[in-house]
Amino acid sequence: MGLPLSGWVLTAGFPLVVYDLNKEAAHTLLAQGARWADSPASVATQCEVVCTCLPGPTEMEEVSLGRNGIVENLKPGAIYIDHTSNSPETVRKVGGAVLGRGATMLDAPIDGGVEGALAGDVTLFAGGDPEALTRVMPVLETFSKSVVWMGDLGTGCVTKIVHNALAMSIDILLAECMTLGVKSGVSLQKLVEAFRQGCIVNENMSFTKRMPETLFKGDFRARFALKLASKDFRLAEELSIQHGVPTRIIDLCQSELLEAMKRGWGDFDRTISSTIQEERANVKLRLPSEHIS
Repeated sequence: MGLPLSGWVLTAGFPLVVYDLNKEAAHTLLAQGARWADSPASVATQCEVVCTCLPGPTEMEEVSLGRNGIVENLKPGAIYIDHTSNSPETVRKVGGAVLGRGATMLDAPIDGGVEGALAGDVTLFAGGDPEALTRVMPVLETFSKSVVWMGDLGTGCVTKIVHNALAMSIDILLAECMTLGVKSGVSLQKLVEAFRQGCIVNENMSFTKRMPETLFKGDFRARFALKLASKDFRLAEELSIQHGVPTRIIDLCQSELLEAMKRGWGDFDRTISSTIQEERANVKLRLPSEHIS
């Protein structure tokens, strides 16, 4: 990830200093005019803005706080941006040390993968001082299509964690549903075509219509009644039994709707079943009207 992201910074005309455990990984950047540093500490002594993109919390903490690390060599007034998909606790620990140097830290993990990095259109979930974020925006905009400020330091990482958990869970559920469909007699090609044309990927998606009009408002007047949704889950269960397809995730989702049905909510919108999770977590997922569109 670091190579293509750095390449966009260099292409935009910013002077670039780079370091990697494997110098060969930076060969392309060095050929294009980047300067080599022989340690993270050396990067920090030369730069006003320092960025890291590492495999995880352990590597990031070592690079930032370890021997010849970034933090103890930051210039006063510098901004350190960590793009690692990181632990919020680690980020806040490092952020405290950065503050002690008279510098500022932002966490800005990346969404978009290697493909997005190569195209220069990743999304960044940023946490930390918004004024510092504004100062470094010209650098971040060289490789991102959007930068979303999430709040205090660490909130960018929280956002990335739950975002990735959602994305990866959807992949697993999608595989479960497609295996059920294929084994029940529909070709994979046709299923993919149907899913692309259906409400999963167009205007009726949860974040564009369903959730804003129901859960986020606390308005559960039936658009699609819970009792009908429960019936559809029952049909899926019958299909899975008939064709011998395990449906562990579908079954778990069905159990949520059954619990909601037992509470007498059958004539309400199916999204009322999500309030059971709200109860468990002691969190209300409501948005002010001006934030609902």
